[in-house]
Amino acid sequence: MVKTAIFGGSFDPVHSGHLALARTVREQTVYSRILFIPAASPPHKHLSGGADAADRTAMLKEVLDPLEWACIWTGEMDREGPSYSIDTVRQLKEEGIVSGRPGFIIGDDLAEGFSSWKKAGELAAEVEIILARRLSGPPPLFPFPCLRLDNELWPHSSTDLRSRIARGESLEGLVPESVAAYIAQRGLYAAEHRT
Repeated sequence: MVKTAIFGGSFDPVHSGHLALARTVREQTVYSRILFIPAASPPHKHLSGGADAADRTAMLKEVLDPLEWACIWTGEMDREGPSYSIDTVRQLKEEGIVSGRPGFIIGDDLAEGFSSWKKAGELAAEVEIILARRLSGPPPLFPFPCLRLDNELWPHSSTDLRSRIARGESLEGLVPESVAAYIAQRGLYAAEHRT
């Protein structure tokens, strides 16, 4: 049976670091399928000035459709209000999209605040937390059992990339070509930092 790892995020925009991380999960763990879940309104992040849900989903599809090991689930965008990870995991199980104990990818920048997530202990029991490196320095403490990835640090956040676009800078090597073309065609992020 194919084992699935859940990879949630704003993906605003999806970038080469996201794809490198997904490939690393496949290489270093038993999870061969990566389920990308674009967030509607994550309670621990405030999305502003970014692309709307339809554009974020379209960019993901541009990148993931050719990859047999990757898929997208947009169920969080269909919910009203904030999306909580425990609710998402339980819905995925109820709908038969994942089974057993799926992987659940988070960055170690979220480790410190993880205990404050809704039903954090129940979430950690229902999934295998896969902790990806996003911070330089020693790995942070994590209050639950987890699998720590030995992934390369990606120095560019989606926020950084949106700023680059607003300044008219190149995204070469930072996002897949299909995403760069989509952003240019739709004029996404271009006016984000203009006054």
